Amino acid sequence: MRTDKCIPDIATALREAGVRDGMTLSFHHHLRDGDFVVNRVLDALETLGVEGMRIALSSVFPVHEPLIRHIKSGLVRSLDTDYVSGPVAKAISSGILAQPVMFRSHGGRPRAIGEGSLHIDIACVAAPCVDGLGNINGSGGPSACGSLGYILPDAAHAGRVIAITDFVSKEPLRSISIPHSSVDYIVKVDTIGDPAGIVSGSINLTRDPVAHAIARNAQAVIRASGLLRDGFNYQTGAGGASLAASQYLREDMRRMGLHGGFLLGGITRYMVDMLEEKLFDAIFDVQCFDLHSVRSIAENAAHHEISADSYANPGRKSCYVDFLDVVLLGASEVDVNFNVNVHTDSNGMLIGGSGGHNDAAAGANMTIIVAPLVRARLPIVVERCTTITTPGASVDVLVTERGIAINPARAELAARLKEARLPLYSIEELRAMALNITGTPKKLALSDQVVGLVEYRNGTIIDSIYAIRDS
Repeated sequence: MRTDKCIPDIATALREAGVRDGMTLSFHHHLRDGDFVVNRVLDALETLGVEGMRIALSSVFPVHEPLIRHIKSGLVRSLDTDYVSGPVAKAISSGILAQPVMFRSHGGRPRAIGEGSLHIDIACVAAPCVDGLGNINGSGGPSACGSLGYILPDAAHAGRVIAITDFVSKEPLRSISIPHSSVDYIVKVDTIGDPAGIVSGSINLTRDPVAHAIARNAQAVIRASGLLRDGFNYQTGAGGASLAASQYLREDMRRMGLHGGFLLGGITRYMVDMLEEKLFDAIFDVQCFDLHSVRSIAENAAHHEISADSYANPGRKSCYVDFLDVVLLGASEVDVNFNVNVHTDSNGMLIGGSGGHNDAAAGANMTIIVAPLVRARLPIVVERCTTITTPGASVDVLVTERGIAINPARAELAARLKEARLPLYSIEELRAMALNITGTPKKLALSDQVVGLVEYRNGTIIDSIYAIRDS
């Protein structure tokens, strides 16, 4: 029986784990654009001479650009992910992969892992802190990233689990995210990444007046909805308008003397501030978006780590998104049937993925999409989304800086907002307003090569993503 799990290097650990051609290796993205582990493992696979691998990485960031070289060499055959940005997204849109990328949601991924449709041979965990037994958490060590929620299902179901770390604790861990009983091997490296990369992207409070106009409208909708009351549960994205709306929510809760239940999802310092102010009882955290949140989850007993499984897996008896009162989400496009796109831009270029978008939209009592009426001289409201990420049946309200559209199926909500004298329009009126500014865009021309499949959280394929046609 093995008692010492320490292996000298990644290549040796992969070899001992039985790596061979065509296997599925999984990774997580809690270090976001600061992650070094994926690239190191791919380089080790290259030295071992394997090929045809499926890479199941929960999200892909610009730091993962070396994936392109490994796709071209044949080492990587296919990609299974929830979100893609940067050079890899551009390469996928150009048709680099012979097989379409499988795009899942943050809840659909653990569902697929648990049911076996996404079978993981080897899970490679970027582990900020490991003890000698192999227990792992994300709160200790120099590369602390906080919650490890997205890799917890992988570690529970994978054939083999390799912990790749830059910090081995001399003492047994008090706080454990992944127990030693799930871990086969430990590899100590000089660094697993740059924690500053966690804050990559737009996770800062905006000064943009358009975003603040959207945020004020969104908070007016929440006030008028009747859902803003004691015990209110809330999730928001990390975009500028969403963060600003959270600040307006905070002001309303102070003024109204309200006490909320929980905050959910990817966590920012603005949500931590509301917890510390005791406006909410708890945070349930599947991912820390900044270092302030990383510190909070390590120190505050009311800040809880949760797995992607309990966050949003629709196959469970319940998940946290089912208890949301309100969620604020972004969009690259919204169509006249309230379908939402966050996978591609209006030119068909891959820019992201669902993440928890369609999960939270399905679970919340009220789903608000916040977006400018026009972005980059293109209308946000379109006849049909280039790609459907979240079906319109899960969307209640579209909020722009110029007005608000209510899903016609939400008559009671529409009556409440009308009574509050909010600037209401039909979604067709918002579209006409946008077209009056932009003119009618050229019809999008895409190739017939499918480069991505959009899987809804329940496992059904709801759309396809096509390669950008060469100009």
